[in-house]
Amino acid sequence: MKKLILIPFIVLLLCTSFAYSQKAEGLAQTPPMGWNSWNTFATNISEELVIGVVDSMVTMGLRDVGYNYIVIDDGWMMRERDAAGNLVADPEKFPHGIKYLADYVHSKGMKFGIYNCAGTHTCGGYPGGRGHEYQDALLYASWGVDFLKYDWCSHGNLTSDAAYTTMRDALHETGRPILFSICEWGDTEPWLWAEDIGHMWRISGDIYPCFDCEDRHDDGLPTQWSAWGVMRILNMRSNDTLRRHAHPGAWNDFDMMEVGNGMSLAEDRTHFALWSMLASPLMLGNDVRKTSKQTLEILKNKEIIAVNQDKLGIQAFRYMKDGALEVWAKPLHDGSWALCFMNTGSSPYNLNFHWNKQTIRDTEFNKEISFAKSIYKVRDLYAKKDIGTTKGILSATIASHDVLMVTLKPKK
Repeated sequence: MKKLILIPFIVLLLCTSFAYSQKAEGLAQTPPMGWNSWNTFATNISEELVIGVVDSMVTMGLRDVGYNYIVIDDGWMMRERDAAGNLVADPEKFPHGIKYLADYVHSKGMKFGIYNCAGTHTCGGYPGGRGHEYQDALLYASWGVDFLKYDWCSHGNLTSDAAYTTMRDALHETGRPILFSICEWGDTEPWLWAEDIGHMWRISGDIYPCFDCEDRHDDGLPTQWSAWGVMRILNMRSNDTLRRHAHPGAWNDFDMMEVGNGMSLAEDRTHFALWSMLASPLMLGNDVRKTSKQTLEILKNKEIIAVNQDKLGIQAFRYMKDGALEVWAKPLHDGSWALCFMNTGSSPYNLNFHWNKQTIRDTEFNKEISFAKSIYKVRDLYAKKDIGTTKGILSATIASHDVLMVTLKPKK
């Protein structure tokens, strides 16, 4: 009698364990950082290009400040699978194959990522993963893939959470820890279901290098595809409903960065500061080989990167909006805070911020900072210098579309 009772219990336990999250554990404890080929090169990628980017990231010091994932996006494969149903790298673009490239990336102390799609075809019309998930996962693992970006084109009647769960389970079966990046564009609110499936999930349409433009639609791309400017993504997707789901191992992905891709220097600074405040993955999207000194100074700012990589893992929230001024706040693990003062207007903004009149409360995570009770040291992260304390008034002129980003540390 006891055996009859015990056996169903064991079966239930095993089934429950198997159904539990099988995404690779221990990855993305802070927002992933790296480079992706799409924003600049779309499907015009090659082995030579990627190796050149890797070498530049090493020599420019980008790897050493944390940008360690090298991800090739759409267009790396042939238009058809081989007779066995395997994906095949385009021999003209990647003459030595994908494993060779992954090995090269690994030899430089970095990690290698690849792209595919949950549907029958990728957004560029190449073979998608539908029906081949386990076969593809084994192939990726055999190549030494560390990161998979999985898109959402040509998905037909697929249910998003089920489709991505299938790929998650396929990756788990390989035994290789592969970071799973869900690129579903926020259509079915992945922040509500993706936490146990992937390590990061896109929350918007594709970004493009425009600070405050409306959606852009391009001919030749899927009808549902649209590109969003920086402020469009910020205003549509930076709310408490999303931020409560971001934490170590699971991140809202505000998309790859456009720093160095044609916006003004002020807009690049703002873009980088905001993505860092929002605990978004920091994936470079520019041609790193041609990075200017000014762009490099933004991307290598260790103090701003530290805000993004803070181990508490809390996403910033909009504390204040007053005309052209927005103030974003982010609590940090050591009791410090980061604040970002952004000028969204077309003219310079004269800031006079009275600290003693402010109490910043993060009700979602039960954090508070009161300047009437304690004094904090103020540090300007772009200027890389201390600029006083919260005992007085913070006065500054912020250029159009620019930011003043500071950290506040308790004064001992």
